[in-house]
Amino acid sequence: MAVRKKTESKTNVHWEREAIEKIALSALGEQKIARRWGIFFKSITFLYLFVLLFFAFGATHTKGGSGIHTALIEINGVIGEKDEVNAKDFFESVQRAYDSRGTKGIILKINSPGGSPVQAGMINDEIKRQKKLHPHILVYAVVEDICASGGYYIAVAADEIFVDKASIVGSIGVLMDGFGFTETMKKAGVERRLMTAGSNKAMLDPFSPVNPKQQAFVQEMLNQVHQQFIKVVKDGRGNRLKESPETFSGLFWNGEAAVKLGLADGFGNYDYVAREIIKAEEVVDFTTYEGFADRFARKFGASLGSSMNESLRAAILNQKLIIK
Repeated sequence: MAVRKKTESKTNVHWEREAIEKIALSALGEQKIARRWGIFFKSITFLYLFVLLFFAFGATHTKGGSGIHTALIEINGVIGEKDEVNAKDFFESVQRAYDSRGTKGIILKINSPGGSPVQAGMINDEIKRQKKLHPHILVYAVVEDICASGGYYIAVAADEIFVDKASIVGSIGVLMDGFGFTETMKKAGVERRLMTAGSNKAMLDPFSPVNPKQQAFVQEMLNQVHQQFIKVVKDGRGNRLKESPETFSGLFWNGEAAVKLGLADGFGNYDYVAREIIKAEEVVDFTTYEGFADRFARKFGASLGSSMNESLRAAILNQKLIIK
């Protein structure tokens, strides 16, 4: 009897252990399944958000339309290869504007303080090239707050320039700025140790005294770029320009004075120009807008990849050439 009870007890214990193991294994299996589904749904959610972000912010886009219309291209911000206004985006915008069958005229809505003479020159050249290919589609520059320096470099490629009476126009000049720290270094007791291969390799180094010969060389370069700017303005404005000693001195004027000086042709915003000048009241925006994701990725990637190079370059050549 005792043996039978002992056997039954062992059987019960064995059964209970098996039951517990089955329950534990079942629970573990359910946890694994739940974890897999969790990973699956998280992945789906992440993919959905990524796609949503890409289409909402990431893709470069333009607004288009059909029927007879005025094509609008915005030139808004600093001009530079990696800035708000650049030749690459402009080329795409202007090509789409001309490719649209309903385009009767093009408005360049400008609000820019200037920037790179290279990018501004490329945009100016492209406008003139497209005008030769499409002589029946006139181009009008419409200035909002400011059209100075590189902004005006672009504007003079248009057939006519319209401004507001209070717009800022002009600043036809070139500058290169920087800092010198030689006196500060003397006071701080800092010795400059610089080795170069090439007598002009460290030209404009902010921690070394100014070399008169190198300074004259840079000044000549600035003068050449200035003459290029002047030629572009004279070619664009022709006999409408009332030239004076101050015209190309780097001064700027309000819109009312700009019209009197022949830097602009008249007053009006882009709605007025579309309605009264081009005679196509519907305005279609063909501006290429860079998305947030593209801009962030490009700038972050560029800064990450060239941060050390840029730091070294800035230390050696702390200068920037802009038309202003």
